[in-house]
Amino acid sequence: MAKTKLLIVTHEMSPFLELTKISEITRQLPQAMQEKGFEIRILMPRFGNINERRNRLHEVIRLSGMNIIIDDNDNPLIIKVASIPAARMQVYFLDNEDYFQRKYVFRDKESKFYADNDERTIFFCKGALETVKKLGWAPDIVHCHGWMTSLVPAYIKTTYKNDPTFKNSKVVYSVYENCFSESLNADLHKKAVMQNMSEEDTKAFIGANNTSLHIGAITHADAIVLADEKVDEDVLKFVKDSNKPTLAFNLTENYENFYNFYEEISDEELVSVA
Repeated sequence: MAKTKLLIVTHEMSPFLELTKISEITRQLPQAMQEKGFEIRILMPRFGNINERRNRLHEVIRLSGMNIIIDDNDNPLIIKVASIPAARMQVYFLDNEDYFQRKYVFRDKESKFYADNDERTIFFCKGALETVKKLGWAPDIVHCHGWMTSLVPAYIKTTYKNDPTFKNSKVVYSVYENCFSESLNADLHKKAVMQNMSEEDTKAFIGANNTSLHIGAITHADAIVLADEKVDEDVLKFVKDSNKPTLAFNLTENYENFYNFYEEISDEELVSVA
């Protein structure tokens, strides 16, 4: 039987960038699944405070060279890769000079939220899917972690729904505690629209705050993970009302519950095809 292919999309991962508990989960979960026989790919942004020399990042020429269009502007996408020797896992980093080569992650040195965090999010989500296409690797499960990945479910279920790389992918979204109180640019839901999409597909993102980003992702995801004890009440209610398969907050040994959840989601696909 072919290995289950699991794609992890995240904005942080230990040891490269450690901001919240997301970094621990995205480091441990893929290794646990790999040890259970899964095939793993991991994608994250190459923020400027990730030390390339220490982490031995190097550019992947065959994957670089694409342009990601945002608001009619072409933005070059550079792909870098690093390995985690202890786990035999590779992590792909998405880089762009304008969006990611800064000393700070989401706020400047005065702790002011970056005005272009909306475009950085769009760039990362679009770039992640185009990178996977270029890898020629069709994931069975796409697991998105945190608000910066929130557009990935929407894109997979609209623009990429008939793409051979993603048409059979199940999309899981992990909801974490709200980690910012500001809003992204009010035009996020307009800027995020891709081909074969309309603003109707992104209307759940209107408001562009942390809660609406979660709700937008949940709207398009196939399954939800409550990955935090302090999930926003409005988001919790939306998850409950969605009636989608949901994994409650509980980090079991060796992530056995995630393994079972992935298997359950994959089995649902088999039932629907039969």
